[in-house]
Amino acid sequence: MSLRQALVRVHRWVGLAIALFLVVAGLTGSVIAFNHELDEWLNPDLFRVQSRGAPISSLDLAARVEAAEPRLRVTYVPLHVEDGHALVLGVAGRGDPTSGTPDDLGYDEVFLNPITGARLGERKWGSCCFERKQLIPFLYSVHYSLHLPEVWGLWVMGTIALVWMLDCFVGFYLTLPRRKGRGARGEVPGGSEGRGAQGTKSDSRPSFWRRWKPAWKVKLGARPYRVNFDLHRAGGLWFWGLLFTVAVSGVYLTLQFEVFRPVLSLVMPITPSPFEELRPAPETAGDDPAVSFTTIVATATQEAARRGWQPPFDAFYSPEFGVYGVGFGDHHAPGTGVPFLYFDQHSGRVLGQTVPGEGTAGDVFMQWMFPLHSGQIIGLPGRIVISITGLVVALLSATGVVIWAKKRRGRRAISMRAPRVEAVPTLGVASSFSASRGEQSAPAAHSIRSAMTGSTRVARRAGR
Repeated sequence: MSLRQALVRVHRWVGLAIALFLVVAGLTGSVIAFNHELDEWLNPDLFRVQSRGAPISSLDLAARVEAAEPRLRVTYVPLHVEDGHALVLGVAGRGDPTSGTPDDLGYDEVFLNPITGARLGERKWGSCCFERKQLIPFLYSVHYSLHLPEVWGLWVMGTIALVWMLDCFVGFYLTLPRRKGRGARGEVPGGSEGRGAQGTKSDSRPSFWRRWKPAWKVKLGARPYRVNFDLHRAGGLWFWGLLFTVAVSGVYLTLQFEVFRPVLSLVMPITPSPFEELRPAPETAGDDPAVSFTTIVATATQEAARRGWQPPFDAFYSPEFGVYGVGFGDHHAPGTGVPFLYFDQHSGRVLGQTVPGEGTAGDVFMQWMFPLHSGQIIGLPGRIVISITGLVVALLSATGVVIWAKKRRGRRAISMRAPRVEAVPTLGVASSFSASRGEQSAPAAHSIRSAMTGSTRVARRAGR
């Protein structure tokens, strides 16, 4: 078996194994590229307000919510709210201080009117399934974890992203034209299925690009199967860079600490993440913070002025790590993100920072991952491109399955048409003659089937 034949099989079976997952990830990713806009459009009762006037301080509203429900702790506070929009707070149960078990509130988001302070509603982000207010967060959860328990879901999708990333190279290789002397017909990965491509003679072979050029085209006037194959191959080539980028960034977003950072650290220096260094001791993990959001935001405002940064945009609190975090600047603006400072929950001192564009080569490389994956790197145009790429991922998966199914039916048909030779008990010369024919016919039929099967093999998923 040649290298190309082996890679065709790898591409075929890897593609079949991950096709359904990629269809789900592609379609959901295409939707959640606009998750904020769609969520607001579907749920105006939660995200929109008609009141006009001076808004109440977000920190004051957060304090009111905690005072009204003592078992609740606010974990996320937007410090700026657009006109006509609701204030959305992140919340979590405080839990029993003796057992450390958090209360199950049944929700983790609270929606407030920033003008009047009225409570508009609440929801559990990512809950199943298709209720209007749950739909977009649910699709987001399916996209990155299949809505499985988070650890399992992240490992499943992370592993698929890793396999897909490697298979991108296999698919790309299979689109390349064969080397001289390896067949004269159209350059179809894994065989000579490209009956619509131009044949060439070995004694006057055109340039590499002329032989590769058909792989970039879709012959719309051809039979449906050929169009399906061309869509698979050409779609993978034209979108190869985006597909590979989405796969790599997908590994980062799902298995950052388990796989991505350890592997990247082998080739690039990486600064330890603040959360790697700041994990508190188990006995302090459930302690209430000694300093409030108000104190932390005031300190962050002073730090922003000293560093020449934009004012604080939002703040969060992580009970697990015992850390506050404050972001500076609009997270939805184009670029590679905003600076963050991290503060100790007891002393309020600065514990660490992440600043886009600063740090080692590995740090900067990782800072690009989410903006590239979401398209936020260039704003709205980038999100449109990512949404289209999600549809292409689903298309390539579906066309690959069609190619496999067609080949499978073809192989079965060839096998059924192949003549079968059965031994017939006879005597004398006739017996010897029949045996001789039987000995020769079986390998001959096998050779014919092998040749025909080999000539119909084709790559399932070019450029994935």
